[in-house]
Amino acid sequence: MRYRWRKFIGTIALLALVILYAVVAVTVASSRLAESTALVHFIFFLLAGLAWVLPAMALIRWMAGPRPPR
Repeated sequence: MRYRWRKFIGTIALLALVILYAVVAVTVASSRLAESTALVHFIFFLLAGLAWVLPAMALIRWMAGPRPPR
């Protein structure tokens, strides 16, 4: 696959990942944590805010893979 296409597809996938992950995290938070304490909210949003980084790192690593020779 050409390098430009890989970056384009990766960018679209990364945007979709972030949007979908944010919707899921907020939905879970609003349905499960409605009457929880502030500490539980803090811990959930801390972990949820960091959990999307692992799939994003894999996607970025794929996007920045070796360039084909010209």
